Amino acid sequence: MASIWARKPIAHLQAEAEGTGSGLKRTLGAGSLVALGIGAIIGAGLFVRTAAAAATSAGPSVTLGFVVAAVGCAFAGLCYAELASMLPIAGSAYTYTYATMGELVAWIIGWDLTLEYALGAATVAIAWSEYLNKLLEIFGIHIPYALCHSPFEVDVVTGAHGIVNIPALGILVVLTLLLVRGIHESAVVNSIIVFVKIAIVILIIGLGWRFIDPANHTPYIPPASEYTDRQGVTHAYGGAMGVLGAAGIVFFAFIGFDAVSTAAQEAKNPKRDMPIAILGSLAVCTVLYVLFAHVLTGLAPVEFFRTTGSEASVAQAIQRAMPGYGWLANFVTVAILGGFSSVILVMLLGQSRVFFSMSRDGLVPKMFSELHPRFKTPYKSNLLFLVFVGAFAAFVPGDVVGDMTSIGTLFAFILVSLGVWVMRVKEPQLARPFRVPAVPLVSLSGAVLCTAMIFGLGWPNWLRLGVWLAIGLVLYVAYGRTHSTLRRGEAASSAAP
Repeated sequence: MASIWARKPIAHLQAEAEGTGSGLKRTLGAGSLVALGIGAIIGAGLFVRTAAAAATSAGPSVTLGFVVAAVGCAFAGLCYAELASMLPIAGSAYTYTYATMGELVAWIIGWDLTLEYALGAATVAIAWSEYLNKLLEIFGIHIPYALCHSPFEVDVVTGAHGIVNIPALGILVVLTLLLVRGIHESAVVNSIIVFVKIAIVILIIGLGWRFIDPANHTPYIPPASEYTDRQGVTHAYGGAMGVLGAAGIVFFAFIGFDAVSTAAQEAKNPKRDMPIAILGSLAVCTVLYVLFAHVLTGLAPVEFFRTTGSEASVAQAIQRAMPGYGWLANFVTVAILGGFSSVILVMLLGQSRVFFSMSRDGLVPKMFSELHPRFKTPYKSNLLFLVFVGAFAAFVPGDVVGDMTSIGTLFAFILVSLGVWVMRVKEPQLARPFRVPAVPLVSLSGAVLCTAMIFGLGWPNWLRLGVWLAIGLVLYVAYGRTHSTLRRGEAASSAAP
């Protein structure tokens, strides 16, 4: 019997990447790919998680939390860049682990990425719905509570019950249809959104800098203590543990550069463009994050972000500390909607492309790799995941834990970081257009830092990830193990005379 540890041959992957007859269209250049990464990264993390990390963990030293998280992402990003330049094919970490650690680990990471993208897209869609309501209120329009909240939510003021979150479901439908229409059209729309988002972020940094109150940054690293939030959860606040806790929270803000690699097979020149896109999007966003966090925490004290500024924190901080700039607060709301839209777009893209690769390998049904006859996109996969993600967005409360998205991504980062080292040992002769420096030091550093951040997320998230992976293993044994293209090929070869 073919081994569950069988690795997909590198030569086969590279030949698959070169194929142009019936595969995905190569339409994305380095600029579009960088925009794709920035579009995924700048969104809920910047506009929501920054204030949350400041309030519960680090105060003004949340900027240091961003630096710690960025260092961990940089190590993993270097490893992603090497593997993406060697294996320019759809599937991201799934494809890389298939080539380095074997089929079973590849299945685990593919299933893990499905959770990451599904929960991430649903959670951001729910946040998109909340900010849409705030934007409409500027024009005197209000969506009834029942039509923009899940049936498990109740308005504490009016007692109204939610029924279905129509705006969250609606944005998922629109963006899914955009992806079905074609990745090139999706990238054009995303590039426009990214330009608007970056312009707004730079405006906030530039205009808000002179309104910073130095008292809000004193002390920059608060003394170590504990803080219990309104849900009764106790957090380590201040000191080194507070900074590390903030790094775990804002890690969600860096999710996105890995999604770029899922579009490798649609890049015009993947050997050059993928490293540029992955590391470029990470570098741009790190600089913006640190500057933005410095300004935001300077506009208001920590207590503000724990109370009245806990929701729509950026807009409220502007209204509080920047008189005469109410128009900027309104623009921020628009930018948040655009930011969330591009995050959802890339998450839906990544999810469908991972299943596209798994389907071509026989691990999930063939329908997930069937392309639209005209648009050449995996439309069946897009539509099926619309139902799955849409159910979460429409009927699950908005407190879906963002940490679940983070833990799934961190797990993928660990395997990719180790995969580069494994590949260097097992396939040292392969051409590497981009090489990670100082392997295994960089690989091990990335794995250790990501493991530390997983540890900081706590046992409830470990348990949830374990349950999801257990479900995936059952499906692998029931279907993937017997339908695997690689395993069937090995079995046929061993049976041949």
